[in-house]
Amino acid sequence: MAAETLAVEVAFALPSKQRIVALWVPEGTTARQAVALADLPTLFPDLPDDTFSQAPLGIFGKALRDPDTQLLREGDRVEVYRPLAIDPKVARLERAKRQASDPGR
Repeated sequence: MAAETLAVEVAFALPSKQRIVALWVPEGTTARQAVALADLPTLFPDLPDDTFSQAPLGIFGKALRDPDTQLLREGDRVEVYRPLAIDPKVARLERAKRQASDPGR
């Protein structure tokens, strides 16, 4: 009996460039495997080689705890998340410091 295939998408975006890659993958494919199959490094050659192999992943906006074992379902859109430029907690702390040092606010 032939293995079933699933239609999925892999999405990645930079501020200036976005791509969604449509794929047919075998049933039992993980989110991380789908990212590898999408071959995003060829679409984003200016990024470091390991950008996609270790990036946090999600499906339809919900972060995955373990993308290496998360099996995909028909129609899933795997999203590759960029690392944050600054930790949100650090950003809030920096804002609070600036506001505290500016009494005219």
